[in-house]
Amino acid sequence: MRLALSDDGPALSPISPLREMGAYEALWLEKGATFKTLAEKFATDPSALPSDFVSPGTADQCAAEVMKRLKHAGVHQFGVRIHHAGDYPAKLRDARHPVEMLYFRGTWEISETRCMAVVGSRQASDDGVRRAERLARELVGRGFTVVSGLAKGIDAAAHNAAIAAGGRTIAVVGTPLGTCYPKEHAGLQEEIAKRHLVISQVPVLRYSKQGPPQNRLFFPERNITMSALTEGTIIVEAGETSGTLTQARAALHQGRKLFILDSCFHRKDITWPARFEAEGAIRVRTPDDIWSALG
Repeated sequence: MRLALSDDGPALSPISPLREMGAYEALWLEKGATFKTLAEKFATDPSALPSDFVSPGTADQCAAEVMKRLKHAGVHQFGVRIHHAGDYPAKLRDARHPVEMLYFRGTWEISETRCMAVVGSRQASDDGVRRAERLARELVGRGFTVVSGLAKGIDAAAHNAAIAAGGRTIAVVGTPLGTCYPKEHAGLQEEIAKRHLVISQVPVLRYSKQGPPQNRLFFPERNITMSALTEGTIIVEAGETSGTLTQARAALHQGRKLFILDSCFHRKDITWPARFEAEGAIRVRTPDDIWSALG
């Protein structure tokens, strides 16, 4: 049992994280539910908890099903962060459609350190991988936590380099905690969960009831949360239609720093670097461009 906290800190009423988890999952099972529609629902009552919109019986039934599914997937210990229920990161409210609940495995306190996202293409070039690794090492050396999305290419390079350098890393995944994509990163995800932090905003039951084409939409949405959790985002390389650009737009909207490596501006097959630079992104010619902007 946890205490719900007011914005000023004092306890208002006891709540059950398990029931709130189940209620939030139940809301996701409603027809047409999206991050946008749920954010709009909660915007009508800024003090509402998920259980204010769902019957106790339905919430408890969904919670039991979530626990069963996660246990079957090998997830025996995890936590949740619920808006208005204490320890929820206030910086998430900067998102256009902020999530009301997050799942996590690992050490939550890592999210409270200085965090920078390093992201980019899944089909990364060799130079891109080397740049991501170098950035991760330098961030670790300056005391930052390296945040990325556990995808192939740039993401995996950033996570692995941060770990190898003895630093901290956070994986913000586009699947429920009990699922890994790509599958070959299952070992990396488990290592981060045990020694660092894995965060998921993906509803377990909704994910289980729809197919890959619909579930793919959770990936760009997690980029928005990744941006909100960090001080800034560094784009190493990305194509013209990359999901990474969702994070770029989110960073600018949320008032976060957006850094784009100079190598991106020299590519003839993409136009987004100049577009985002005109909107306030910082062109990184040397690492000092990052450190001076962060202060």
